[in-house]
Amino acid sequence: MIAEKIDEIKGTIPNHVTLVAVSKTKPNSLIEKAYAGGQRIFGENKVQELVDKYEALPKDIEWHMIGHLQRNKVKYIAPFVSLIHGVDSYKLLKEINKQGKKCGRKIPVLIQFHIAQESSKFGFTLEEFTETMEQNSLSELENIDIQGVMGMASFTSDQRQVADEFHSLKSIFKSLQKNYFPQNNFKTISMGMSGDYKIAIEFGSTMIRVGSTIFGKR
Repeated sequence: MIAEKIDEIKGTIPNHVTLVAVSKTKPNSLIEKAYAGGQRIFGENKVQELVDKYEALPKDIEWHMIGHLQRNKVKYIAPFVSLIHGVDSYKLLKEINKQGKKCGRKIPVLIQFHIAQESSKFGFTLEEFTETMEQNSLSELENIDIQGVMGMASFTSDQRQVADEFHSLKSIFKSLQKNYFPQNNFKTISMGMSGDYKIAIEFGSTMIRVGSTIFGKR
């Protein structure tokens, strides 16, 4: 059923929206079923699990780090990670740059913004990121490729609230694109999960992170 679920989702989302299959906590056997069905992009939220799966599974898989990333763990995924979604501090940006330099590669990242009402979520506010940009020179970070933004809406049944939060991330994206990142590769808005990705797409998401709809509940 996994391959069918993936086909079903891909059949209902626009062509410009990328599907990240969230495989965290799932065994390799289920990932292999998704892979056999054509899925090549998978998301993990724990570094050790990500490394183990990278080593065991086909090398044409694009691995996304979608969880909160500690600076001391960056070195383990720097050689191969395709995209780091949750960059929530300048210190983390500097560490990713440092490890990218060691690996001789430019690591793609997204800047995470706090758009939810829950305080447990990570991320910059627009004001904090603007201040970061004013105090630091991103031109020094030659081994990072900032490709867009990421955010998570509140876990609530209030769809209006979720829509408002996604709308705020799209506004942040537009502001950053205009003022700081006019280059072509700043184009990703990673927002929307199993319960709210349809709303996220309505409000401009270009990348959705879907787990339970594909692999079933934990």
